[in-house]
Amino acid sequence: MKSVDTQPNSYNHSANDYWADLAGNFDSADNGGFGPVLHPNAPLWFNRLIDMLQFRAFRRALAMTNIPQGAAVLDVGCGTGRWLRRYEEFGFRAIGVDATVSMLRVARALKTTAPLVTGEARRLPFPDARFDLVSDITVVQHITASMQPQAVGEMMRVIRPGGCLILMELIRGEGPLLFPKTPREWITLAASCGARLVGWFGQEYRLLDRLFVHIALTLRPKSGSSRQAGAVPQKGASESSTLTRRIYWGIRRVTFPVSIWADLIVERICAEDFATHGVFVFRK
Repeated sequence: MKSVDTQPNSYNHSANDYWADLAGNFDSADNGGFGPVLHPNAPLWFNRLIDMLQFRAFRRALAMTNIPQGAAVLDVGCGTGRWLRRYEEFGFRAIGVDATVSMLRVARALKTTAPLVTGEARRLPFPDARFDLVSDITVVQHITASMQPQAVGEMMRVIRPGGCLILMELIRGEGPLLFPKTPREWITLAASCGARLVGWFGQEYRLLDRLFVHIALTLRPKSGSSRQAGAVPQKGASESSTLTRRIYWGIRRVTFPVSIWADLIVERICAEDFATHGVFVFRK
């Protein structure tokens, strides 16, 4: 899905294997293709709610671009094609590019009809000024900091003058293959590549749910595993770990929906950089 490049090359190889494994473990019951691109270890209901939140933010960002129907759109790190399918519903001419071939196979299996191209974010296989809009939904956050300028620079290269770039990226958090930046750092990075900020907003505050996850992480025995929201606790073979997982997700079945409802209020009173993600709209 997301192109990852760093030093040494063995890390890059393991990262590519990671995304390929996620695609290989795709569950056909997940007809939205959420698991491989959101939280692989999370229940389907959780990923559906995450997707709902992202889609709400995406529509808000799309409205800020003023891109007309029929415009040429590129979705970078398209994964299983969920944004491509929506672009088509909105009347855009979309193309998806992804570094992992098995992700594109899943996208095609899920009836994604847009053209799919294999390629990395830092080396996009398209000519200059090809698209009216480029979207990057939680892609560059998976690319090491040293390579992020090259990836964003490539996205700006393929945008036509006056076209837009939508970035939805982590502004806080930690975990393997996660390289977040502060809102100011994301804006500065894009500006260095020739982008002008149209506007940005915070996305996913979910205070109660974040508090519970923090407590669960604090109480969990140290095992060196991921500290991502969807990875605590991991699926395990033991009966105790299975019970722990059920309790964990049972509690989040309450804290997460409540947090979503509360976000409608929280986003009006909290600073935008207190959110977990930032959604940025730039114009070339």
